Amino acid sequence: METENSTSTGQIAELKEKVVQAIKQVYDPEIPVDVYELGLIYEITVYPVNNVFVLMTLTSPNCPSAEYIPSEVKDKIQQIQGISNVEVEVTFDPPYSQDMMSEAAKLELGFL
Repeated sequence: METENSTSTGQIAELKEKVVQAIKQVYDPEIPVDVYELGLIYEITVYPVNNVFVLMTLTSPNCPSAEYIPSEVKDKIQQIQGISNVEVEVTFDPPYSQDMMSEAAKLELGFL
């Protein structure tokens, strides 16, 4: 039996989808594709009590938006009703490559 504080698998899946939609509102200012479709998001984990962990990368360690993009991802997720805590971690392992882009992103950028 679930308590009020527990989160069911369905609720976690629904919340994760809301997190994805929030992340899709964040764009690299130099590229007209959102960071999710660019393949910059490596992991999204929703923990009980609606805590969210995002592991992401940037197109380059020297990305001029290195400070801005992760904080915007965090801000967008925190705007979702019911979210308790958000942690965004940036990694460069594995290094980003264009192969990580979705088909939609490759099409938008003329790679297909």
